[in-house]
Formats: sequence, structure tokens, C-alpha cells
Amino acid sequence: MLERFKPKAGDSERVTVDSLHEVVTAIFEKMGVSRSDAEEAADVLTMTDLRGVETHGVSNMLRAYVDQYTSGQVNPNPKWEIERETPGTAVINADRGLGIILGRRAMDIAIEKAKTVGVGIVTMNNGGHLGAVGHFSMHAAKNDMVGMCATAAGTGVLPTFAAEPRFGTNPISIAAPGNEEAPLLFDAATSQIAGNKFSLARRVGSDLLPGWIADKEGTPILEETPVPEDGWYGSLLPVGGTRENGSHKGYGFMLMVEVLGAFLSGSVPGMFDTERFESGYKHYFAAYNIDAFTDVDQFKAKMDKMLQMLRETRPAAGHDRVLYPGLAEYEDEKDRRANGVPLHKEVMEWFDLMTGELGVPALERV
Repeated sequence: MLERFKPKAGDSERVTVDSLHEVVTAIFEKMGVSRSDAEEAADVLTMTDLRGVETHGVSNMLRAYVDQYTSGQVNPNPKWEIERETPGTAVINADRGLGIILGRRAMDIAIEKAKTVGVGIVTMNNGGHLGAVGHFSMHAAKNDMVGMCATAAGTGVLPTFAAEPRFGTNPISIAAPGNEEAPLLFDAATSQIAGNKFSLARRVGSDLLPGWIADKEGTPILEETPVPEDGWYGSLLPVGGTRENGSHKGYGFMLMVEVLGAFLSGSVPGMFDTERFESGYKHYFAAYNIDAFTDVDQFKAKMDKMLQMLRETRPAAGHDRVLYPGLAEYEDEKDRRANGVPLHKEVMEWFDLMTGELGVPALERV
């Protein structure tokens, strides 16, 4: 399914990793963001594209962030602060700061707390978009911790049996380190697909698969269908699609993210303020210190054994191999570091236009 969202070789160009990072940093600086914050944002977006997660990389999100800074929706110089704190927890008011910039700081706080008390949990209210939540879970895993991150974001997904949207795509991620194997990284929306996959599908000319969206009456569409001309948000279904296929489980996960991200940050779900989305995005970061629970080396050795067994599991007929969450992204990163990051020609046109308007360096083609 992932391949249906990737640009075809003839429709894309590859750019160097260093150039992509440099240009993204420069664009954020032009938005009024400090150099250090701009580099942090570029780190997140570049890594996201390296790992093949085009939905949350530069292809979709950079232009969205430029629009949000230009319109004043997000704050380029937020005075974020800790509103409430215990030895193992903290609540941050992001002052409308962009989540991809403040996310690592929140996870760093969670990591330091976990070093002291075993588990650190930080929630964030009044924030901007967090990007790929798996990036922050991976940051904890690189510090010998099990990382978890989730974000409650707006409205646009239908509860099971509903004709009105009440949730965002509310993604959840968890990451855990091994030694020899690529780290485990599960990162998924609790809706049928991530919202940004609709723009990718439109860009590459792919239809939506059965059970991804509903019609205006809330009835799941159970055949392939083009991306709606009037957009998608408001018709997307929970994981499972239909009640018979388990959409109540996706619905439950969405509720879980609202409890962890919105309520535990002292905020409210997006469904409470649909007109102006005044509460912003709400985020959840958790770090579990492996050493507080078990021997770190033994944990990693067991992780390696499990991941290897999964990777070597006999595949079903018609399939080449069994993957575990994070393996394909790890392989994409190796390839793209060596051969450049592929960007759709429409994305390249946007970059050429934007770099010219802002007077920043152009992307370097491979």
C-alpha cells in the first residue's frame, strides 16, 4: 500500500541530504525562526524524508508551515513554559510554538525525569503541528529508553457509526532499541490512513482504497474512489473502516490519545473548539528508562532476537518477506543518504518558486 503513495521514478528528482537540510533551515529562518530552532525543524523534516515518510516531510508539511507562519497561526519565537511539574511529569504551554521544534525539548525533559524516577511523561498544550510523532519516540530509543509519543490534532475523522467528524488522525508511536537490528518504530495514525496521504494520492494520481472514507451521510465507501475534489477532512474513517472490520478499535485509540494528550495537558479536545481551533495541538511524550526495569544489554539482546525472528518468518504466498515496524524506514534512510532524497516534480517546482521568492539557496540535484 505504501508504494501507491510514492512518486514514480520519472516524476521525481533526487536532491542531496545536506542541500535539503540547508534549504529547509534557510526557509525557516526567513519565517522569523531563530537559527537553532530552524536547524531543529530541518533535522525533523529531513529525517522524516530520509525515512520515506513523505506525508510528514518537506513535500507536504514545509509549505503548510510557511503558510502558518505567514498567517500568524504559529509563533516563530514562542515563550514556552512549564505550567505544572512533579519529579516524573511536566505540562508545557507551547505558546503556539511549532511542535516539530519544541518536541525534542519536551522529550528531553521526559528522558531526564526517567533517569531519575524510571518514567518521565510530558504533555504539551497550545502547540503547533508535531510532524511525524515517531521522530520523538526514536529520540528516546537512542537514549536507551522506550519512547512513546502521540498527538491530538483537530477534527476530521468520523467516530464509528457517525456522520460528523470529531477527532483528528491522532497518531501514536512507540520506539525501542536493539543492538544489531534496526530499532523497532511503530508510528501510525489511528485513522485508516494519515490525512496527508490524501494530498500524496492526488499528487501521484492514486485512488483511495475501499473503506478509507465515508460519504456525506457517514456510510463507508467500499470501492476504490478518487480523492474528493472538496478535500477529505471530515470523511476519514477510524482504523478498521467499518464496525465489522474493527473500526471501534481505531475509535477507542483516538479517544485514548485525547485523554493522554488533551486532557492530561489541561486542554480540551479539538471537537470542543471546531470553529477556530483555539486550543491548538496537544501532545504526549513518554520515556521509559529500560535500566529502571531490567538490564539494558539483556533488553537489547532480546529485542534483536525478536526482531530477527520476525524478519526471518516465512512469508505468505505472493510476498517476498516479513517486515517489522521501522525496518523499511531504516532501509529507506540508508538508500537516501547514499543516493539522495526523491522529491516529486510538483514539490520541486514549489521549492524552486519558494527559494527564488525568499532569496535562499536552491536545492542541489543529485
